[in-house]
Amino acid sequence: MAQLFGKDFGFFFRLGLIAAIAVIIVAAMLWRAGMDYPAAINAGVEQPVPFSHKHHVGDEGIDCRYCHASVEQSAFAGVPALSTCMTCHSQLFTGQQALAPLVAAFRSGGGLRWLRINQLPDFVYFDHSIHIAKGVGCVSCHGAVDQMPLTWRVAPLTMQWCLECHRNPERYLRPRDQIVNLHWKADDQQALGARLLAEYHIDKRRLTDCSVCHR
Repeated sequence: MAQLFGKDFGFFFRLGLIAAIAVIIVAAMLWRAGMDYPAAINAGVEQPVPFSHKHHVGDEGIDCRYCHASVEQSAFAGVPALSTCMTCHSQLFTGQQALAPLVAAFRSGGGLRWLRINQLPDFVYFDHSIHIAKGVGCVSCHGAVDQMPLTWRVAPLTMQWCLECHRNPERYLRPRDQIVNLHWKADDQQALGARLLAEYHIDKRRLTDCSVCHR
């Protein structure tokens, strides 16, 4: 019977296999290099425009929801449109070199590529709106942003970190009218938390179900 494969088939097969593996490895490295990974904890992140929460929130008293307008209704806090920034900066500090990328992007109709501070894996479901509706303040996850000249990450956002709150939500709950107050403190957090658990209809047993975060 005639030989099905030539005598060099094994060599070229192995060579092709090695090449395919090399291509996969290089593609994976390029994909990884192109991903936006969350910043290191307590390390300020340089942005295309040096936005300061300390100035806008701490000094000027701008409410978080002015820029993050969808945070109460959406799963995402939302990055403000350039038109939101230009509401003020069409009149204020328009000639500042630091704002030149912002002004140029707005005039051209383009956008700015802001670097992420916090990022969860794709297999984790998170909804900003439900946390706010249930009395979790911005500071619980984002820290005192009104003291940050450059924004940084304050929490690891690991599964264990999230579960600490889900197992003991009464330690973190606050009145809804104090959600964006970064320095509000309860006189008796345990008593308040226990009351708000009932008032906000929070079922602690449900909070640790896998399906709450993995859908």
